[in-house]
Amino acid sequence: MKVITQTYHLHAPIEKVWEALIDAKIIDKWGGGPAKMDAKVGTKFSLWGGEIHGKNTEVVAHKKLVQEWFGGNWDEPSIATFSLSEKNGVTTIDFHQSNVPDNEEKDIEDGWKTYYLGPLKDFVEKN
Repeated sequence: MKVITQTYHLHAPIEKVWEALIDAKIIDKWGGGPAKMDAKVGTKFSLWGGEIHGKNTEVVAHKKLVQEWFGGNWDEPSIATFSLSEKNGVTTIDFHQSNVPDNEEKDIEDGWKTYYLGPLKDFVEKN
């Protein structure tokens, strides 16, 4: 199993970035929908109409979101952690995903940039 780490600097308030991570209506707007999501521990979520799904395991508003992630027919989840901080109006997301299937690491790593955190960044900076 592999580990993916990425850091994003978003020119947007932390509250706006947080909402883009946990509000299904906003997730739909930046491209991750149709989505089912909220900011509660134990919530079963789905993105892209169920292509990605899992469960929120830790939620600390405006600071940290930890999720069990499944993509495809994985036997066990990967663990995705979004840690947020803000300084001078710039929100930083430190992203860490562990237990990534070896044969999917490159596609998943690229997917975060192309389909998830990249579009989320573009959305919050423009809206």
